[in-house]
Amino acid sequence: MRVGFVTDATQIGGSEVWLTQVLPLLPPLGIEPFSAIPPAEATAPIRRWLEKAGVKTFTYRHLAEVPAADVYLVSTWAPPSLKKMLRELRRPVYALVHDQIEMFYPYGLRYVYRMGYRLWQAPLLRQADRVITVSHWAADYLQRIHGVSEVRAIHNGVDLERFRPPEPGEREELKRRFGFGGTVALLPSRFALEKNQFSALRAVRGLEVTLALAGTGPLYNQARQLARLWKVKNAVFLGHVAEMPELYRAADLLFFPTFGENQSLATLEAMASGLPVLTSDIPAQRELVDDGVEGWLAPPWPPRMLRHKLAEILSNAEALKNAGERARKRVEEKHTLISTASALAAALYE
Repeated sequence: MRVGFVTDATQIGGSEVWLTQVLPLLPPLGIEPFSAIPPAEATAPIRRWLEKAGVKTFTYRHLAEVPAADVYLVSTWAPPSLKKMLRELRRPVYALVHDQIEMFYPYGLRYVYRMGYRLWQAPLLRQADRVITVSHWAADYLQRIHGVSEVRAIHNGVDLERFRPPEPGEREELKRRFGFGGTVALLPSRFALEKNQFSALRAVRGLEVTLALAGTGPLYNQARQLARLWKVKNAVFLGHVAEMPELYRAADLLFFPTFGENQSLATLEAMASGLPVLTSDIPAQRELVDDGVEGWLAPPWPPRMLRHKLAEILSNAEALKNAGERARKRVEEKHTLISTASALAAALYE
């Protein structure tokens, strides 16, 4: 079966990382994959990675340039792109949904987001021959709230060799390399409203912990300005970090107070690296973390709730260590890349 994985991405996000991890595993399962990506400079690393892994990769400016396939699996950043792909690509066309289908914003803004999704995205998903998403809660939600009938849930997987716990003494050595001192809470994410870096800054102010913020994005400069305004002296802005596996191993905790996820690759990578997790008490994160087992769940708003929980767990080194070990074990049991690839192949052959 020849399967075309088509994206409209002009930057690298979770869906594009997913391509590099899963597509190379499909040929032994009877799938001949290729990818089609617009020729944006920002996505050049993804195209090079796929070619190096043996996956044929095409660039396109118009969908007519995308090669023929038995099935297309499309991932889009904007509803107009999905509408165009459903209209111009030969059927069957499956929609891959990695993005947030619900944002748990405060002050009723959650329902504003839901209405927008219902008006612009959900009608297009109902036109797809099938929807593949990455969490069971999202599959249920799309069916129950938005009336999308043909949905399959395929969990994200993670590279357990690349993302691994540190060897004895390695964490201290990596902290020196990154210039960290003391306990490090890592927040790796694109700087955007839904990732809630502003609450994280308020939560850590004055605590004995370094907040390491990795990533770039539209709100990066605003977050730095607010850190200065609020006198958050224990926050470090790292920008883009190429050495993410090493950064995870340098940290003591993943601090991820997100307003919305489908299934977070950053959370899975941290767990695979043996990090305990403090994250939002929202459905996507509850599917990965049991409160008090692999980490802890807390409301993403207001910041004082996050601060209280963070201070509580930082005072218990043994609990952090045990949660990190259980986090790694959970990923080993439920979130390997081969299990993701096998489930995807099965869904494509249905």
